[in-house]
Amino acid sequence: MDQLSGTVERVTFHTEDTGYSVLKVKVKGRHEPVTVTGKVPLIHEGEVIKAEGEWVNVAEYGRQFKAEQIETTAPNSREGIEKYLASGLIEGIGPVYAKKLVEKFGEEVFEVIEQNSARLQEVPGVGKKRRIEIKSSWEKQKSVREIMVFLHRHGISTGKAVKIFQQYGANSMETVAQNPYQLARDIHGIGFKTADGIAQRTGIAPDSEARLRAGLFHLLLAAGSEGHTALPHDILLTKATELLGVPVELITTVLAASVASTELRQETIEDKVLIFPPHLARAEEEIARRLQKLAALPAAYPAMDAEKALTWVQRNTGKELAPGQAEAVRQALTRRVLIITGGPGVGKTTILQSILRILSAKGVQPVLAAPTGRAARRMSDSTGLEAKTIHRLLEFAPGGEGFKKNASTPLTGDLFVLDETSMVDVALMASFLRAVPETGHLLLVGDVDQLPSVGPGTVLKDLIDSGTLPVARLTEVFRQAAESAIIKAAHSINEGKIPWVAKPAPPGCDFHFIERDTPEAIAETIVHLARERIPQAFRMDPIQDIQVLCPMNRGLLGTGNINQLLQEALNPPGDWTKPECERYGLTFRQGDKVIQTRNNYDKDVFNGDIGRITGIQADPLEVLVEFEDGRQAVYESGDVDELRPAYAITIHKSQGSEFPAVIIPVSTQHFVMLQRNLLYTGVTRGRRLVILVGDPKALGMAVRTVGAAKRWGGLRHRLEGGLR
Repeated sequence: MDQLSGTVERVTFHTEDTGYSVLKVKVKGRHEPVTVTGKVPLIHEGEVIKAEGEWVNVAEYGRQFKAEQIETTAPNSREGIEKYLASGLIEGIGPVYAKKLVEKFGEEVFEVIEQNSARLQEVPGVGKKRRIEIKSSWEKQKSVREIMVFLHRHGISTGKAVKIFQQYGANSMETVAQNPYQLARDIHGIGFKTADGIAQRTGIAPDSEARLRAGLFHLLLAAGSEGHTALPHDILLTKATELLGVPVELITTVLAASVASTELRQETIEDKVLIFPPHLARAEEEIARRLQKLAALPAAYPAMDAEKALTWVQRNTGKELAPGQAEAVRQALTRRVLIITGGPGVGKTTILQSILRILSAKGVQPVLAAPTGRAARRMSDSTGLEAKTIHRLLEFAPGGEGFKKNASTPLTGDLFVLDETSMVDVALMASFLRAVPETGHLLLVGDVDQLPSVGPGTVLKDLIDSGTLPVARLTEVFRQAAESAIIKAAHSINEGKIPWVAKPAPPGCDFHFIERDTPEAIAETIVHLARERIPQAFRMDPIQDIQVLCPMNRGLLGTGNINQLLQEALNPPGDWTKPECERYGLTFRQGDKVIQTRNNYDKDVFNGDIGRITGIQADPLEVLVEFEDGRQAVYESGDVDELRPAYAITIHKSQGSEFPAVIIPVSTQHFVMLQRNLLYTGVTRGRRLVILVGDPKALGMAVRTVGAAKRWGGLRHRLEGGLR
């Protein structure tokens, strides 16, 4: 093979998933930089590389060096060191401070940082805080690099290596070498196949018991990500045989041993043998036990006459309650546990307002919660009372400590109201109920016809279907709501009917279907609607008020591509007044609409929070985001990956939210996701305007397809007392 060495001038492309990189490399004796392609775990500008491979001619890009192997070393020239430090690798150092440090210390700058970091304060602008930040970041990066190289040699991609390091820190190499299957249990996103590949390299036999146990447990965890809390015994064996490639008799023996050792749980439901991961079986048991215990108690509110209370609240609020609404309020005042469910326009908010008004007047202390920040804020706006996310209410402690509020240190309050209950999975519901005091009352509110939780279980549906808890099911759509075409369309979809669309649409109509034949035409129409038609016709802000909701992330009509199109249309590149940065294959600009993708308690931002980028600082990188409720958060280089563009988000991400205007692509390209409850959930997110754009055939498919495949689990049967 040919050999090449030089200094990295620019990292044109690098993906964490595979390590694949496109580099511009300055080679001694050549005037122009050389393009080098290949895989490398970590790479930064200024580093020196040694590559082995071959020269190739690529029609579109010309002559390139295609590397089979790339080794990196720290830069040794002043120019290379400056580029390396300016790359954003070390927190506290950007291009300006990189230049200052090299001017001051020359080639000895690395030694100064590592051995005598106090001298960094000799550089103007470097105080104690920045000096400590630089030193800490340097040590972390050095450790990360050693571990990354080790993991890469074992076939682990850079993205997965980062997760391994975050989980195990300095013990990463030892853990991977001694028990690679631990990765599949401990780290979300690290699959069994990755761990299995490492195990095979370290000599673990394909039919070893450790491998088979790990494979079974992995399959059950994977089933959890698809909504199941268990798998039938026969299905698990079939999947395990396909995954592990060993005789089914061996797997059957190991499965029996795993059940006998309580590593897995086996239970029979309706003559079907199910295998559970123990933690999900325990969560179901706790939900059933606590709800049954609570529901068996009488309400313990201050004495009141329910009929007089109903008369008082209607006079006090000026809202007359329909018979079904009045009955729901009556039940809430006389029951320890109540579920209130119904679709849009049936008055769930009015009922909740009435219940809280009556009980607050009696001195009852309500505690309000919802699964997401956006849902909690909607709840606060509609009730005038503080509402928190479940995680914040239970005082989640990062770092594996779990919730501070639990059975030992329960919540304080009299009535605990949980909204958007359809979004809550079994693990989170168990944690919530664990923290409700024995003296508490419980009110669960939600639309059972919406999408089930992303996590395992169908909690709200199981609670209702069990028939063991009181339920107020609201079906009457009230006159004012019934005038909305959005509400009519939502109920039609829920009943399996194609929603009727007025043609031509009357003035002020709030629901439309625009037919387009191809994905390209659908995407083009979405951009036109968001940029021109809706802002002009409805006087809406194209970024603030309009939300595109996609069935999935990938494809021409997925969030990735639609976000790119809308960013170029609504917030195109500008001059120096609109700074931007590139991270992880995405470009972020000042003014961009973004969504937080995970809970970050340090920043006080949560998964699903949407905001706008109000500022970008380049040296060192800082991205300032202002969220919809006025909260601000600063993102440094290492945590910008928590953000994603939000001109388009998935329908799943939109649960618990409302937007002034919603646009939904409907295409057979998304046939896997075309389901009634998905479309129903998307349509009910729109407050003033909903526009479907796409193929009538795809709309018919979505309306006719009743939900996803069955979710396996045992919560309903535990509530009924039918498990054995």
